[in-house]
Amino acid sequence: MPEMLFRVRWPDGEVENCFSPSTIVREHLSVDEAYPVAVFAELSQAALEAANDRVRARFGMGCAQAQVQLAAIKAKAVRFADWPDPHVHVLAFIP
Repeated sequence: MPEMLFRVRWPDGEVENCFSPSTIVREHLSVDEAYPVAVFAELSQAALEAANDRVRARFGMGCAQAQVQLAAIKAKAVRFADWPDPHVHVLAFIP
């Protein structure tokens, strides 16, 4: 299963590479798009859960690293709850 990274820029300017165990993330996020932080967290959850389901279907168990990545995204998103109109920019998909 081809894993990939998706590079994002958080509202504070921090650039981060996020992990997905599947390329299905491309069906949920788009490069050069800016998403409100809450929307980005929801889309990331949908993408990483779908990726985890693909891993489970193929290997009989889910991907712990996908769950860790999702928890990290959710935790980081909370930091921007009080910011006015914060957005996350998807910069690239990295195979």
